[in-house]
Amino acid sequence: MECGGCVQCDVSLKQFKMATVHLRIGDLVWGKLGRYPPWPGKIVSPPKDLKRPRGKKCFFVKFFGTEDHAWIKVEQLKPYHPHKDEMIKINKGKRFQQAVDAVEEYLKKAKGKDQAHPDDKSKSEKGRKAAKPMKIIEEDDEDAFKGGSSDKEQTDSDPEPSSVRRLVAGTVSGFKWESSPVKDDPHFHHFLLSQSEKPASSMEPITKRLKIIEEDTRSTSIQAADSTAISGSITPTDKRIGFLGLGLMGSGVVCNLLKMGHVVTVWNRTAEKCDLFIQEGARLGRTPAEVVSMCDITFSCVSDPKAARDLVFGPSGVLQGIRPGKCYVEMSTVDSETITELAQVITSRGGRFLEAPVSGSQQLSNDGMLVIVAAGDRSVYEDCSSCFQAMGKTSFFIAGEAGNAARMMLILNMVQGSFMATIAEGLTLAQATGQSQQTFLDILCQGQMASTFVDQKCQNILQGNFKPDYYLKHIQKDLRLAISMGDSVNHPTPMAAAANEVYKRAKALDQSDNDMSAVYRAYIH
Repeated sequence: MECGGCVQCDVSLKQFKMATVHLRIGDLVWGKLGRYPPWPGKIVSPPKDLKRPRGKKCFFVKFFGTEDHAWIKVEQLKPYHPHKDEMIKINKGKRFQQAVDAVEEYLKKAKGKDQAHPDDKSKSEKGRKAAKPMKIIEEDDEDAFKGGSSDKEQTDSDPEPSSVRRLVAGTVSGFKWESSPVKDDPHFHHFLLSQSEKPASSMEPITKRLKIIEEDTRSTSIQAADSTAISGSITPTDKRIGFLGLGLMGSGVVCNLLKMGHVVTVWNRTAEKCDLFIQEGARLGRTPAEVVSMCDITFSCVSDPKAARDLVFGPSGVLQGIRPGKCYVEMSTVDSETITELAQVITSRGGRFLEAPVSGSQQLSNDGMLVIVAAGDRSVYEDCSSCFQAMGKTSFFIAGEAGNAARMMLILNMVQGSFMATIAEGLTLAQATGQSQQTFLDILCQGQMASTFVDQKCQNILQGNFKPDYYLKHIQKDLRLAISMGDSVNHPTPMAAAANEVYKRAKALDQSDNDMSAVYRAYIH
């Protein structure tokens, strides 16, 4: 499903609620969520293992032309046929048209079956007349588009994926039927978090948008809106935002927060780094304690566990500014023990704590395309929604204790660091055996491991460009922490341990402040 952002349609919420429509399983409908355009779907029986939401009346809808399904409130549904022309007029996107074509193909197949078996049709119509309207299901919050449907024929008896989980509401505000022609966003993918038995089909490119997903693993995802503000779709929170640490990651984050209209107060250990942001409209905090006392939500993004602790416990530190209700969000990649310690002291002062480390690089931070992995106080996570939209392309909430996000991020960075070392090893082995490194890269980028990450890092290596996008010393720190985490649960990490030794050699060769791809130099010296 696609989201518009430039031309508004004239179908209002008031018009939408105008008539009461009796719907039942099997009906074709137009479903609407938040600011997103109406989309064609079919009411079906929810999977047996899908927990029924509580609260507002809704139907379970599978959407055509996508891998999405959702609980949709009854006032957000319209019958398909009476409103078809109206919907087509206000939506001109390519994927929207493909969805409509899928509906027509479905109807054509259904008609063909009816003509082939007229007796069955008569029985079906008789049964349909006798059928009672579907029992309306309750839901307790806003709904989110999720799950699986395709442009093939759907029937009430279609088997449902056993992995479908409860779809929980997003923080989308009151909706209007507003839409516009839209284009696919090539930079964003919709992750269904194992909502489908066919994971490959769950990665449909869609326009970035705010959405929450929850499954039995208690993992939640907010899919963020376009952080470049081209569409202007982000409504900044009215809460005062503080930001501590203007390094490679923090600088890009603050730029995007300001760009989206947030009120931001900044602090950095090297005060000169604040000047540029002050010129762009940020306010200056003289100490971490002052920033926290001035702001409702304060983010921190620093280099390692020691820096994170010093920021909180040090002179004029965060802890001195914490008061009941103040929110502190730790975005640094650190170990879970550090997170647990910080969470305890912040909450002991009446503060609210969230960890939200980020996966990405300086370039992704500048582009507002980070991936945020959060854990801790869920209400803080929701309060930060517009901030996460501004800085990232998606964010995940890992339920359970604070520290879970730190564990997840260390695993992710362990894999990335090990992979980078392996790529460097392959490039140097190609050279040592008389093979063309460029040809190696060309072949690699046409195979299953092709990615922007591989292409950019390898090209930079071949050009001798090691300008930091993610510091080598930081990826080595992440490997070290991941190995220690493995030791704590008696889990072997031999691949990470081997990679860690290569990064340590690169550090010994004075590569700490270069990009992580400078691990290449450990193989040629």
